[in-house]
Amino acid sequence: MEKIISVLVSELHNFKDHPFKVDRDMELCELMRSIENEGVIVPLLVRKNPYGKGYEIISGHRRKEAAQWAGEKEVPVVIRDLDDDQAVIAMVDSVRP
Repeated sequence: MEKIISVLVSELHNFKDHPFKVDRDMELCELMRSIENEGVIVPLLVRKNPYGKGYEIISGHRRKEAAQWAGEKEVPVVIRDLDDDQAVIAMVDSVRP
């Protein structure tokens, strides 16, 4: 069973060659305001960083950016043991239509 834990934002690293861009636009500003009021409601999906310390974000790049913008020091995450192929599939599956 997976657990949700809090992780320092500073320990989170973007997925290597992440294909989706995070823009500080109006939509992200609305998410930041929601996080200021309610916190991060949906945990980020991460794996242990295969390239160093901390964790690599699989899903939740926008939530991390908005939380950081809102001044949050920690965010909830689910840590999953994924190889590179599984991580890419999980990342693509999590993209909003």
